[in-house]
Amino acid sequence: MPKRFPWARLSDNDLLDLRFCDLGLTLDHTPIQKSVDRLYHELERKGLERFRPHVWLSTEWFSPDGVPGIAIPFYLAHPRLIRLERSRMLQAEGASPTQAIRILRHEAGHAIDSAYRLHFRKRWRELFGSFAAPYPRHYKPKPGSRRYVVHLPAWYAQAHPAEDFAETFAVWLRPGQRWKSEYRGWPAMQKLEFVDQVMKELADRPPAVRNKRHVEPLHRERRTLGEHYREKRLFYGDEYPDFYDSDLRKIFSADPEFAHRPTAASFLRQARKQVRDDAARWTGLHPYAVDQVLRDMIDRSKELKLRLAVPQAKAMKEASLMVTVNTAHFLHTGHHPVAL
Repeated sequence: MPKRFPWARLSDNDLLDLRFCDLGLTLDHTPIQKSVDRLYHELERKGLERFRPHVWLSTEWFSPDGVPGIAIPFYLAHPRLIRLERSRMLQAEGASPTQAIRILRHEAGHAIDSAYRLHFRKRWRELFGSFAAPYPRHYKPKPGSRRYVVHLPAWYAQAHPAEDFAETFAVWLRPGQRWKSEYRGWPAMQKLEFVDQVMKELADRPPAVRNKRHVEPLHRERRTLGEHYREKRLFYGDEYPDFYDSDLRKIFSADPEFAHRPTAASFLRQARKQVRDDAARWTGLHPYAVDQVLRDMIDRSKELKLRLAVPQAKAMKEASLMVTVNTAHFLHTGHHPVAL
């Protein structure tokens, strides 16, 4: 029976005043624990019975260097906290079983790399690059590249050699062997074949590193949820452009002949969810990051006193395209934040 918590009835504002260490959360009897069990089953079916990454609750998804385990974000331990995450960040990564297992496969790639010190191998370095390369604050992906697998959104394998390996492992781990047909003819196939070969070598072999340490565990985190979300929203929300005028004027106008039409700001606010979701789906970026572009466009349209100048159906399509293009501009110019 899941444990009941008095704070589950609090408002968002009151929840934000609580410290993480006072939540009293565990993974027992939670849906995310079922996803972890599914991960263990997939590893066993691939012959990796001796590798079972330990898990713990923290503030975000991650697998620390040198620790063959996986930190799981706190909100996945309770439906009330999932709702809070969505209200603050517009999505809760891993809240669905499908998304959870995708992320867990990726993090398991980091964990198995630590468990068997795989990045010290010469062939690993030849295929993926230097594990010791500085970790970027942002990265500039090439969506058309076939040198990398595609697993998590936004071409995450291109962020860093460690992420490239983790993404390749995640694709390899999926049940079946679809990667053999999906990546046929891609340079990325060499990486998948390397993973396949190494995992066969590791079958029945105990990990070289058996560290069960919990890094940044939730029960030691003394920040409030409000402090956490202020930092997280800043991470996804800064460094966006302040030049949208030409794009806005393709849909809206300040000409007096449109004075009777709805304002651009009111139209964009009403269309906000659909436009944001469309742009997030097309670019692979976090919805909160996309929302910042949309928010800035709403503010700029108010400054310019713009009003709707085309039929609403056309404006909806054009607005989705406009926000997607402006968001993608930052993805392609190296301003996509590295989150995992």
